[in-house]
Amino acid sequence: MIPVVEVKANDVPLYRQFVGQVYGLKDIPIRARVEGYLLDIHFKEGQSVKKDQLLYSIDPEPLLAELSSQQAKVAEAKTKLANAENQLKRYEPLAEINAVSKSDLDFAKAQRDAALASLNAAKGNLRSSQIQLSYCKIKSPINGFIGKTNARVGEFVGRDPNPVILNTISKIDTVRVQFFLTEAEYLQVARYIRDHKNQFKSDSVKRDPVELGLILSDGSVHPYKGKVDFVNREVDATTGAILVQASFPNPDRIIRPGQFARVKVKMEEKKNTIAIPQRCVTEMQGQFSVMMVTDSSTVQSVPIKLGEKVSDLWLVESGLKIGDQIVLEGLQKVRSGMKIQPDTTVFNSVSSVE
Repeated sequence: MIPVVEVKANDVPLYRQFVGQVYGLKDIPIRARVEGYLLDIHFKEGQSVKKDQLLYSIDPEPLLAELSSQQAKVAEAKTKLANAENQLKRYEPLAEINAVSKSDLDFAKAQRDAALASLNAAKGNLRSSQIQLSYCKIKSPINGFIGKTNARVGEFVGRDPNPVILNTISKIDTVRVQFFLTEAEYLQVARYIRDHKNQFKSDSVKRDPVELGLILSDGSVHPYKGKVDFVNREVDATTGAILVQASFPNPDRIIRPGQFARVKVKMEEKKNTIAIPQRCVTEMQGQFSVMMVTDSSTVQSVPIKLGEKVSDLWLVESGLKIGDQIVLEGLQKVRSGMKIQPDTTVFNSVSSVE
């Protein structure tokens, strides 16, 4: 008995795979915003951290000295303002009885206004010093995972070539994957979305027009589907490719920033098309054929025209029709005109056609 399969028509989704790089939903660099010696590190590398958790301490002594200086200048400015206001209060009643000239009164007002401006400037400088001092305590801006520290206790930080970026915190419960499409591939996807946009709007379950899967470096398939975040505004003239970013849920936090993965993109869907197992097809000098079983159980070689290859299947453009039976196994045992005893079987494809 010779195993044969019956030719059927299916809706066949066509996929492409693109190599992409993984980023966290947020990848925030932790910078030293003031110069100084690193006093302490308050976290464990590679562990999760909470928003506002203290991460690094920088020596505050130089900034404390600057703060004291600015506080003294504020006090001095307040004293000058008080003197100027007292002087103005003395001049005002004298000016009313013409005991002092108008110019002396105007000068006293100008002195008061200048003292007030000096006080405001001193307060601004004091506030700036307070802000600079607060930068000595570096805290986490988000909840996430922190990596390896780029500086150790005792190092001078905050000035090149010494470390300015001390670490990076990533939020990875969702990850971003960036990959590139050629111009032709982008147009294929864009036209597929355009042609099916009404279908996507009318679906009872709202779904993303472009179906995305993620295949990890070990060949395993990420269990969560992704969605397109954006397509870049332009095609890179040097590479002829356009950047696409997709996001994938990562609740187990298995995927980490910096990994490479393959993004599986549904480019289009062939409606009611014939797909046959690749093992049914033989090739001779660029011509493809299959061994078809006639009604009289006779084997006949039939030339066919093939389309795209989808996993372990070939799409057939012409040469076969629905209901035909073709030899699946034992092609080397049969030849045209030979009678066989066909054993109709079901071919289980690894693709999503079946």
